[in-house]
Amino acid sequence: MATTTSNKTDIRQLDLQELKDYFVEIGEKPFRAKQVYEWLWKKGATSFEGMTNLSLDLREKLNETFEIRFLTVAEAQKSNDRTIKDAFKLADGAVVEGVLIPTSKRMTACVSTQVGCSLNCDFCATGKLKRVRNLNADEIYDQVVLINEQAKENYGLPLSNIVYMGMGEPLLNYKNVLQSIHHITSEDGLAMSPRRITVSTAGIAKLIKQLGDDEVRFNLALSLHAANDEKRSKIMPINDSNTLEALADALKYFYEKTGTRVTYEYIIFKDFNDELEDARELFEFCQHVPCKVNIIEYNTIDGGVYFQADPKKVDAFANYLESKNVIVNIRRSRGKDIDAACGQLANKNEVSSTTSS
Repeated sequence: MATTTSNKTDIRQLDLQELKDYFVEIGEKPFRAKQVYEWLWKKGATSFEGMTNLSLDLREKLNETFEIRFLTVAEAQKSNDRTIKDAFKLADGAVVEGVLIPTSKRMTACVSTQVGCSLNCDFCATGKLKRVRNLNADEIYDQVVLINEQAKENYGLPLSNIVYMGMGEPLLNYKNVLQSIHHITSEDGLAMSPRRITVSTAGIAKLIKQLGDDEVRFNLALSLHAANDEKRSKIMPINDSNTLEALADALKYFYEKTGTRVTYEYIIFKDFNDELEDARELFEFCQHVPCKVNIIEYNTIDGGVYFQADPKKVDAFANYLESKNVIVNIRRSRGKDIDAACGQLANKNEVSSTTSS
């Protein structure tokens, strides 16, 4: 059953200036806006009652006018490899998934940006879902806050990295994604370095150029998976309107504007894109801008038609690229036993209406 919200305004939809205007309007000092803003974005307040540097009367006024809508963890599953997958329930009852990926060196949060996805990539479980809506900036931010709490509670360490690689296409939710990163990196927010954040896209050329115009400081990853238009279009329909030539042009523009090296994500499939000829085509694409390549082990999905590549072929593929001085990492899957690995997020499990943390 969907959760209903009141007719009150969600206070986190207001920016700092709008908060200042509100306080002036009710006869309060403008600096109150800064106090409330810090409670919302730095301290993660979920109610006005806990904003103890505000008078009781002011807290009651805020409570009469506004509400703070926030995510809850409806279900958390822990993998045999310590990966934790969360089903986050939104205020309207929709559910998205996020993942905590712990390693010896990093605590990484993988967060979602849309309820569902519209791109229909052939190998991805999320792509089989219809896109319901974009997430608001606060809904993305809350995933980071909750996964950070899990990292500290379970492993005694805070998050070190954030990847926008969960459900949805981040660049199709451009404004909210950038706003969420602002709150995550701002001194008034979580104060994380933008260099610890990676936004992954299936490849929308005009919006990659927009990232360059906005001179973003976070990292960009392109889900490439084939450096051949015919093959890429077969598994990623978006390639029909965003060809490799268009993407190369956009990436050059992005690099010229930001100076940030691009990461290419390359899921390697058995008998599809695992030959040395595929590696040669990828090497050629790598010549456009400074980059590195993450070769990703494929994770099977229900009804999928692709299979995991032979490990010997994966190693030969990587060795070829390394022989050409391309920086290569082979990413082994994490959280496969709980469907938390790359491409597996799809809300397969029924989520109880009763939330738990």
